[in-house]
Amino acid sequence: MAASAHGFAPHVRCPPPAVSLAPMMDRTDIHFRVFLRCISRRTLLYTEMVTAAAVLHGKRPRLLARHDSESPVALQLGGDDPAMLAEAAAVGVEHGFDEINLNVGCPSDRVQSGNFGACLMLQPERVAACVTAMRAAVAAPVPVTVKHRIGVDEFDDYDHMRRFVDVVAEAGADRFSVHARKAWLSGLSPKQNRTIPPLRPEEIYRLKRERPDLPIEINGGIRDLDAAKEHLRHVDAVMIGRAAWDIPYLFAAVDHECFGAPDQAPSRLQVLERYLHYAVPALAACGRPVPVLRPVLNLYAGEPGNRAFKRTMSELCQALARPNAPPVAASVLAAAAATEGIRARASAAPRLPVNQS
Repeated sequence: MAASAHGFAPHVRCPPPAVSLAPMMDRTDIHFRVFLRCISRRTLLYTEMVTAAAVLHGKRPRLLARHDSESPVALQLGGDDPAMLAEAAAVGVEHGFDEINLNVGCPSDRVQSGNFGACLMLQPERVAACVTAMRAAVAAPVPVTVKHRIGVDEFDDYDHMRRFVDVVAEAGADRFSVHARKAWLSGLSPKQNRTIPPLRPEEIYRLKRERPDLPIEINGGIRDLDAAKEHLRHVDAVMIGRAAWDIPYLFAAVDHECFGAPDQAPSRLQVLERYLHYAVPALAACGRPVPVLRPVLNLYAGEPGNRAFKRTMSELCQALARPNAPPVAASVLAAAAATEGIRARASAAPRLPVNQS
């Protein structure tokens, strides 16, 4: 196989899914991933970041929990030791994950103290060594991908990012998911790093133009499908993070509008019916209603009745923790039916004429 136009190692890189769910700590656990899969059948899902050390020495049934309905789903790993990452990647594939992703974007102090996350952008050769080891441990066609920032601290010019990408691409990375903000390794919290550094999507567009043979995905600040489709004019894929948690139903149209699928968007009631097939046995198994039902809280975000639905669901979680708990499925569907009634009445209400004076 011939090398690419830019001299990268011979490697077949498959086109990525058009839309993915960003890995988010305390958000993209198994429950939320299954819930989002009930909304979109084609979006690529991501786990929370799991360190390679935790995979190798921690409680794998909890850390690598995965449901058969999730695929395609990627395991995101954190670490900087090639041998440990390679072993953890192999374990991830054994547990059924469809992709292995390396985190080179998290700016938290805890992550930095372990010499991984965003600080690794300053060490492209080390990242390349990690990718080489992971690629050797993971058989094709499972992709090994990298998620990173456009830069860190004062090392934030375009040429620095392109050099990082070139070095890691040579190691065989299958895709680059790029957060369109730089990261400040000190002075800003992880939350501030998601909002304060300005978005610079044009640099990611430029990267795709100059490295057309590399699959490039953009992340950061994407709040609706119109923005996602605009990005898809310039790059291969978009990754949606906080909006997926805040407004999960925006994914209802993803399969049709971004993947070209003929699927009709499921109604919110259909989403809940699908999720309850998983949630009822999951709740019985874990005995804790909040983690299992938390994903549905924002299903009606932006809709009439949203506040009442969230209040009812919160009350249900409390009731389910007590003896003589009410039936889960019937209670959730009753809350949704009441909310649908509020929406219908709001839609049918006559609009007041606009005062033209």
